Amino acid sequence: MLKYHFDWSIITSGKYFDWLLSGLKVTLELSALSIVLAFLLGLLIAVLRMSHVKPVRFVASAYLEFFRNTPLLVQIFFWYFGSYKILPQAANDWLTSTNFEFAAAVIALTIYTSAFIAEDIRSGILSIPKEQMEAARSAGFSYLRSMQYIILPQAVRITVPPLVNQFLNLAKNSSLAMTIGVAELTYQARQVESYTFKGFEAFTAATVVYLVISVSITWLVHQYDRRVLNPHRAV
Repeated sequence: MLKYHFDWSIITSGKYFDWLLSGLKVTLELSALSIVLAFLLGLLIAVLRMSHVKPVRFVASAYLEFFRNTPLLVQIFFWYFGSYKILPQAANDWLTSTNFEFAAAVIALTIYTSAFIAEDIRSGILSIPKEQMEAARSAGFSYLRSMQYIILPQAVRITVPPLVNQFLNLAKNSSLAMTIGVAELTYQARQVESYTFKGFEAFTAATVVYLVISVSITWLVHQYDRRVLNPHRAV
């Protein structure tokens, strides 16, 4: 039998606990910011994808196909190593003056996840009877106003379950940011393992924390669904 001495104290106190706590803070910041931005961008892309203007619809479709069918890790590396080639100089100067690794991870996670969110929202929009759009337009609403006040509120209610999945995927995918040096939870767990050779304890702690984050996201979104989107279901 393998003789392995478990030492859980290294992750419950001292500097290694502080490392993991610091990584958790970065993971929460990275996930929360990316979730908000990805939802807003996905909402916009879904509306553009259903536009009656062909060039707009083509650009939105190309966006979805490109970012849905390329690996997230490749996109992270692209924004980290190649963003200076396509972004304006002012944007590059601002990024390099801040936490560039963190910013590159946010950009990659936002764009990648927004492509999936857009398709989920578009499915929700297509499930709304087209007569509602026709009634809104006949009442004098523009296409965008009809979407804003009539269609999208209903579509978002319908797409809450798939949106929860996308938010969970984003929170878990945030661990890939360690590949460009973002000191999030997985990065810090790897650091603890490197210094202590206690990989089981370090990554068990990280696994439990990711599980708690996922359960918390699920609970929060369902609370929002019950109390805001469908208040008649709240008890």
